[in-house]
Amino acid sequence: MKPTKRIILGISGASGGLYARRTLQLLLEAGVETHLVISPAGQRVLHDELGVEGADVASICGDDRQARAANVIVHHYRDVGAPIASGSLAHDGMVIVPCSLNSLASVANGLAGNLLHRAAAVALKERRRLVLVVRETPLSLVDIRNMERATEAGAIVCPANPAFYMLPRTVMDVVDSVVGRVLDLLGVEHQLAVRWGQVRDEAMEGEE
Repeated sequence: MKPTKRIILGISGASGGLYARRTLQLLLEAGVETHLVISPAGQRVLHDELGVEGADVASICGDDRQARAANVIVHHYRDVGAPIASGSLAHDGMVIVPCSLNSLASVANGLAGNLLHRAAAVALKERRRLVLVVRETPLSLVDIRNMERATEAGAIVCPANPAFYMLPRTVMDVVDSVVGRVLDLLGVEHQLAVRWGQVRDEAMEGEE
């Protein structure tokens, strides 16, 4: 399948490995060329929450067949010479999911000491879409001001807040309510039934 889009997927060290896994799965299902970069803390989260060892696409996806057919380029966190560190690489957007408060602070304050933060800084300077799926609570005033700075710089702060008005029945329903919004922000087509009036109507029909 010829890639329809090119998206950078960053995974940093906040709880939310399921959000990262589901985002990657759906990017691959959509035929998106995906550039993947994982911070050491993000790798720890994947290990602790999903049992993933290393930056193995099959383990992250949970599906070896999908991984073999996928168009995924994995970049080392410290490789600041990777293509995604340059504005000359055209892409359709970047998402950090989950986005730690450390990554939020780095993006908000223009710090680019590793590939993940460098790619985010490049997305901002090139006026490309950057989505930060912050997954932390409560928030300090420092965090709130960093969200403000990131937003003023052009990023979209998209907290991992599930929509319970969709009447989720499983954990994956909750995950999908967040990931579906993220994919919408990136302009990636998906078949998740996560929009108001869609899932709710289906759920109510099932109760009859």
